[in-house]
Amino acid sequence: MQATPLTGPAAAPIEAGPLAIELRNVARWYGNVVAVNDVSFGLGPGVTGLLGPNGAGKTTLLHMLAGFLAPSAGEVLVLGRSPHRDPGVYRQIGLVPEREAVYAFLTGLEYVRFNARLQGLRDADGAALDAIRRVGLEDAMDRPIGTYSKGMRQRAKVAGALVHDPQVLLLDEPFNGMDPRQRIAMMDLLGQMAEAGRTILFSSHILEEVERVGTQILVMVAGRLAASGDFHAIRALMTDRPHMITIRSSDDRKLAAALMTNPAVFAVELTPDGCSVQTAQLGAFRRLIAGASRTAGVRITEVFSEDESLEKVFEYLVRR
Repeated sequence: MQATPLTGPAAAPIEAGPLAIELRNVARWYGNVVAVNDVSFGLGPGVTGLLGPNGAGKTTLLHMLAGFLAPSAGEVLVLGRSPHRDPGVYRQIGLVPEREAVYAFLTGLEYVRFNARLQGLRDADGAALDAIRRVGLEDAMDRPIGTYSKGMRQRAKVAGALVHDPQVLLLDEPFNGMDPRQRIAMMDLLGQMAEAGRTILFSSHILEEVERVGTQILVMVAGRLAASGDFHAIRALMTDRPHMITIRSSDDRKLAAALMTNPAVFAVELTPDGCSVQTAQLGAFRRLIAGASRTAGVRITEVFSEDESLEKVFEYLVRR
């Protein structure tokens, strides 16, 4: 998936090659309320993080992909077919909804086995046990789900969603309630599934989770797709946002004086952390650092960016 331009209509180009998920100019409205507006993108195997503020249209998008909702306009395709009211596509989709879609009176194993039977698996018992083990719930599988913690219920939902080994996995805030150890284990599981050729799309409000497990991102803002692709590439396209770089050296004052003469630099500030530089030409700036340090006769000890993180990219997109 390639990064989309950040100007003009917010629609990502559909890339060539086998795609598990395709949206083409998709919109969904409820009366006069537009939840999703003219969204296009394509996803192949891998893990993609779905980001956006509350009310951006993330859950509506996932529900259309799961077949719960039909688009009001445009086309939604999962494995080349519309998922709406198509049981054949449902067999290839696993969904973890954000809301508590579990029966409290069932044990964890019974819940997952129930999902296996709904999917028509011949060995429902064996598949359920395997899914339970994959999410680390063996010790609690015979307890009623009503006695589970929130994190354990989330893992039971994930086990129910992957029991039939779906080609496409859709997860809405899947890490809610999990402790750090459980989150790391779940991220590793998603990574393993992606390496096995599965297409995984998950929403999360915790950006560190997305940055750790997602290879690509989709950013929804007010129902539109603001950007898609690798967040480093998205950041590089933000030419209206200067790159903020801090440099530490043996003499920050001399280095600042040397950097100020270069046209790639339009602001330099001495701070307690070092020499803070603003540039719109990141590539050119990286090339000039060594020469500037030699000119100034100083030794550079550290260079780090202040705004190249996913958190900053998300902040810039949401505030545009």
